[in-house]
Amino acid sequence: MQLDAEKRQAYSAAYERWQRDLAALHRVLLDGAALDPPHFVALLRRESKSKAKYDDVRQHVLGLPDASPDDDPFGDDPSTHDDEE
Repeated sequence: MQLDAEKRQAYSAAYERWQRDLAALHRVLLDGAALDPPHFVALLRRESKSKAKYDDVRQHVLGLPDASPDDDPFGDDPSTHDDEE
């Protein structure tokens, strides 16, 4: 699959941004870097948003239709779970 320059640039930028934000999150979660609570929340939001952006761009590059989490063919189907009370 060969991507045109615009799609390639968008994909690369989204991927690199997500990886940068994920590395920052890993420095806190896995390596024990100190971060005060408001900045930690901001970091979580930033990583989450950059991951969502990457997922959107990836979906577009692959030519997949926009899908909601409800349309996930691999997601859990609550009707197949036994409810424990």
